[in-house]
Amino acid sequence: MTNNESGSAADVAGARRPASIHVAVDRAVAMVTLARPQVHNAFDDTLISELTAALAALDADPAVRIVVLEGEGKSFCAGADLDWMRRMAGYSHAENVADAGALAAMLSTLARMGKPTIARVHGAAYGGGVGLVACCDIAIAATDASFSLSEVKLGLIPATIGPYVVEAIGARHARRYFLTAERFTAAEARAIGLVHEVVPAAELDGRIDALIDALLVAGPLAQAAAKALVRALAGRAIDDGVIADTVLRIASIRASDEGREGVAAFLERRTPAWAAMPKPEG
Repeated sequence: MTNNESGSAADVAGARRPASIHVAVDRAVAMVTLARPQVHNAFDDTLISELTAALAALDADPAVRIVVLEGEGKSFCAGADLDWMRRMAGYSHAENVADAGALAAMLSTLARMGKPTIARVHGAAYGGGVGLVACCDIAIAATDASFSLSEVKLGLIPATIGPYVVEAIGARHARRYFLTAERFTAAEARAIGLVHEVVPAAELDGRIDALIDALLVAGPLAQAAAKALVRALAGRAIDDGVIADTVLRIASIRASDEGREGVAAFLERRTPAWAAMPKPEG
């Protein structure tokens, strides 16, 4: 793979620290790796800034079809960095609003990406790490993964991640795990809807590769439109307005170049243009 690392930011001492994330793009798939294994990929303001910028750039890059989010080392993401939390303790209200706004913007950028996103979850996914999982379209966890919405143990609440977690697991489960902050297993995460599948750690990459292959067969503009369709329909009653909206959406996509190519390829029993990319060598 070709590594395209995001920029890094100076720490409080003025020296440059290593990038908090790594981005590698191969065969239209971007692997975005949280790269702070020494703190279990806990995030701070620097990581948040780097991740937001990287996700926005990838979303705007037509050569990128899929984004996979993963963590380096033993954990996926352990939530907030302790040093960052110490600094936040001294923030004014206005500074806390700005800081929380940056985190909310990062989560929104991930959740609203126009291309498919996959969370590759292993080890710990705590606090904000659960939010990252919930923001992705597809989440696959290793059997050893563990989860916790741990904020109330610190006298805090899972506020900015809350909308995405509640959307994923529903209000009933959120009421339990927001209040108890208890750890739960990958099997429980699947049972409540936080992750889609649980596989042995040795099979995690293979399962994600299979999903990538399936996603690359589909039309990229259709995938973006399908994501927008889910957002438009979620939580709405099936009334005349919704029905009319779906009619307009399918009429528009049928008339698009991608829609015409997809139907033609199906009828002609050939591979559509977007899926005719070379396989990697080796």
